[in-house]
Amino acid sequence: MQDNLTLSIIKPDAVARHITGKINEMIEGAGFSIVAQKLIRITKEQAQRFYDVHKDKPFYDDLCNYISSGAVVVQVLKKENAIADYRKLMGATNPEKAEEGTIRKKYAISIDQNSVHGSDAEDTARREISFFFSETELVGC
Repeated sequence: MQDNLTLSIIKPDAVARHITGKINEMIEGAGFSIVAQKLIRITKEQAQRFYDVHKDKPFYDDLCNYISSGAVVVQVLKKENAIADYRKLMGATNPEKAEEGTIRKKYAISIDQNSVHGSDAEDTARREISFFFSETELVGC
């Protein structure tokens, strides 16, 4: 897996509001290629495995319940400096503190319903991408 890839999840709040296309426009407008994408429903068990690194944190149960509460769009984004650039495009976790022009500033409802997830490091990106996608599902890599 290449280091110029990152995982993105368009979360249940954004999917329910039918704004995945608007978020994808922002992603592609920032120079990313979407090399894999699918609409799925994450089970509670999958959410617990995916967010295992947070299992000792107070927000773990709420996070797992939220991400499994509705449909999500999981996607792999490609661009040089993909991880850092996508984190900048997403904006701060708390939309009130997010910079203008970021996904979360524009679309997040709250710190909990913040519309998108992105990998935070290369090793995390590799683990997260392989959690949802096989190598054959990554097109144009």
